[in-house]
Amino acid sequence: MLRMFAYGALSIVFVLYLSGIGLGAAAVGLLLTLTLLGDAAISLWLATNADRWGRRRTLLAGAALMAAGGAGFLAASRLEWLMAAAIVGVLSPSGSEIGPFLSVEQAALSELLPDDQRTRVFAWYNLAGSAATALGALAAGWGLQVMQRAGVGELDAYRAVLAGYSAAGAALAAVFAFLSPALEARPADAPARSGLFLGLHESKRKVAGLSALFGLDAFAGGFVLQSVLVNWFHVRFHADPGTLGTVFFGANLIAAASALMAHRIAQRVGLINTMVFTHLPSTVLLILVPLMPSLPLAIGMLLLRFSISQMDVPTRQSYTMMVVAPDERSAAAGVTGIARSLGAALAPVMGSAFLLAGAGTPFFVAGGLKIAYDLLLYRSFRRTENATR
Repeated sequence: MLRMFAYGALSIVFVLYLSGIGLGAAAVGLLLTLTLLGDAAISLWLATNADRWGRRRTLLAGAALMAAGGAGFLAASRLEWLMAAAIVGVLSPSGSEIGPFLSVEQAALSELLPDDQRTRVFAWYNLAGSAATALGALAAGWGLQVMQRAGVGELDAYRAVLAGYSAAGAALAAVFAFLSPALEARPADAPARSGLFLGLHESKRKVAGLSALFGLDAFAGGFVLQSVLVNWFHVRFHADPGTLGTVFFGANLIAAASALMAHRIAQRVGLINTMVFTHLPSTVLLILVPLMPSLPLAIGMLLLRFSISQMDVPTRQSYTMMVVAPDERSAAAGVTGIARSLGAALAPVMGSAFLLAGAGTPFFVAGGLKIAYDLLLYRSFRRTENATR
């Protein structure tokens, strides 16, 4: 929750800060891409070695990089230094999970939980994170308003949020230092290093297929990162940061609550069906957002979209843990997570021509790709789940 609060706060100011220091659309798109690519490389390295190095050590390393990333963006002003901070640091411009944290925590939880409880606990895990993201977005949005009314300059207000992000990384490291050794992989479950590829053995093909599809979904989502949505509402409807902070506070809370329904639906119709048949209507609602003629209607459509948008998250995580061997779980979560990071990283730089405009192009491109993802996922894996049960 501490981590996701910081992610939510950063997502409100990330693009606004880069625009405020004079960067154009191409430079902002490049920095968004480098941020996500750097995260992908670091996460892959850490997650695929977490069971060998120690899960607590891996989490500590991620927290240190989070603190360093925020400090780097705070201190840098030249593009090349911002690029270096984007590549090395752990930064979340989307408000979503990044870094090695999710992979390590999923693997630890999966060892501690019976299979029939995994999706339910993952739903609560995601609820905690989404609620914290919502609070972070709210705090940043209204914090900016309060600071500006008190006479703090716009850029200085943005920098205050960046400083808070860096401090949250340091605080997170302090929390991880006191974690119980029970989260570590048991010796019997720790994979032998010979004959493995990225920590995988018998599940390589399944993970490769899932990674390709999850990467496509994340590529689509990269066109509508939360930072980009904030900027779109600001450009299209001249919405102020306080309003947008409140909107995304509500949106993330609604999304978090929707995730709790995933477990009950999956018990009735299966994990893949839950993923696809909640994600498809969510995508249609996303496409409708830019077609709304007013700010209230656009916000209403966005909130409807968020009301079902996260049901596929705990089911996707649970499905990945289900179809791989226990000693592949950290690696599988890491590899599929990296695929998502890489997919999301490519979108901003490819869409830099229209990313910061007030047109609806990002919504339409993202929607079309997400529909393709749903259809391909259903066609490729609907039978695998039944065979695995």
